[in-house]
Amino acid sequence: MFFSIIIPLYNRPQEINELLATLTKQTYMQFEVLVIEDGSVNDAKNIVASYADKLDVKYFFKENAGQGFARNFGFEHAKGDYFVIFDSDCLIPEDYLEIVRDYLFEHQLDAYGGPDAAHQTFTPVQKAISYAMTSPFTTGGIRGNKKHIGQFHPRSFNMGVSREVWEKVGGFILTRLGEDIEYSIRIHENGFKIGLIPAAKVYHKRRTSFAQFYKQLHFFGRARINIYKHFPAELKLVHFFPAVAVIGMATTLLLNVIYPPLAYIFNFLVLLYFLLIFFHAWQVNKSIKIAFLSVAASFIQLTAYGFGFIQDFVKRVIFKQS
Repeated sequence: MFFSIIIPLYNRPQEINELLATLTKQTYMQFEVLVIEDGSVNDAKNIVASYADKLDVKYFFKENAGQGFARNFGFEHAKGDYFVIFDSDCLIPEDYLEIVRDYLFEHQLDAYGGPDAAHQTFTPVQKAISYAMTSPFTTGGIRGNKKHIGQFHPRSFNMGVSREVWEKVGGFILTRLGEDIEYSIRIHENGFKIGLIPAAKVYHKRRTSFAQFYKQLHFFGRARINIYKHFPAELKLVHFFPAVAVIGMATTLLLNVIYPPLAYIFNFLVLLYFLLIFFHAWQVNKSIKIAFLSVAASFIQLTAYGFGFIQDFVKRVIFKQS
């Protein structure tokens, strides 16, 4: 089995350097790498070229059109049996492709997704963000999990599709705002089988600061409404939870001002929830500092997604704006 690894890139030369370095250590080497520079000002052409003697790597520069269409460009130039998509801020374990190859030989999948985890070299903030995006006590925990709700939708930081899928379904029709979920739904609707490969994890850096993380999760909340506009049935009750949590916390703050006795109950529930996150994060990361940061990251994950969801729900669903 031959893999084509497709990586869209936008102004992140250092990140692609670190990602390519991990690919040189793969235990299964039947693959090519296609780096699609999506109109970057700070390009990585020379960095990619430095790996020419270590990898079968190709570099393409195109006008900026967003990550979804950059991946389509990669599909068009790929020669593999299977197309593997990574985000540029990922580090790939050395046995990743071997795990995927073995799993696909044993289980016929037309498309797959894998989970993400925190690498030991990540900063405390990055580990806290990773916790918030993978914890069973946050909405991030429903991703990359066997016990996901409804159909499994691979996410584009760690996703693979067969050549047959691309030839029949095509590529991404959205370039951002939930483009990977939309693509997964169309793959399902065309009768292809999608599954999770639990051991095929990547180390996903995500954002390096809480401010960047807030911006990203606010975008994710908006993306869920974008998916709803294309596939109304895909808006589930669980997707409302962050918005309900935001409204609940706002109500709690208001009650503390106008009627403190009633607020005690809400204060206790909020405190209990974040204590649960603190002790679980402490157990997972073996660090009190990361546990505290994980509480902050989980709060940001919940509120940023909730605000983004509410913003576009009001704008696009209630007021029918474009």
